[in-house]
Amino acid sequence: MMRNLTAILDYGVGNLKSVTNAIRFLGQDTIITSDPRELERSDAIILPGVGAFPDAVEKLRASGLDKILIDQARNKPILGICLGMQLLFNAGEEIRPCRGLGLVAGTVRKIVTDRKLPHIGWNSLTFQNSSPLFRGLPNGTYVYFVHTFCGMADHESDVIARTDYGAPIVAAVSCGNVYGCQFHPEKSGEAGLQILKNFGELNR
Repeated sequence: MMRNLTAILDYGVGNLKSVTNAIRFLGQDTIITSDPRELERSDAIILPGVGAFPDAVEKLRASGLDKILIDQARNKPILGICLGMQLLFNAGEEIRPCRGLGLVAGTVRKIVTDRKLPHIGWNSLTFQNSSPLFRGLPNGTYVYFVHTFCGMADHESDVIARTDYGAPIVAAVSCGNVYGCQFHPEKSGEAGLQILKNFGELNR
């Protein structure tokens, strides 16, 4: 087995190539997989996601990968990106109410703002509750967002970054070994690469 291996979960929902390319650019070992044995052998897992919350949850449950993620979160870092972050929450309200993975307390709801949705583009982060995920980055760092829904955390202690889009939005969360970025680090230039590098080093 390769050292410090990051598994990118392939469950039929997500832009796997750009995340994979970013991690390989950093010189870190990575695989794209849906094999439970590979996930168990990995040192960290990334849960990407593009699309609708209910469809993604159904795909995870149909394959049994939801239970594997919950189990693996006990002993290794997991990073949810965009929809992948939303899936970490208890529940989502997109299209219809449904349960999420329950790894972060809260609910995913449509952004309440007078600005145009979806929220697409570069926005600055305001850090709170210091996290190793943002090591080496200054407050106000810009990252790239594409979303209409966002997580509403039950506990402020789980929120590590916010952004503003006519309303405060939870941009990143952390709870135990579980991390989530509403933005796309793989599309966020040098700052995003630093975040992925920091995540890859969490289990060293």
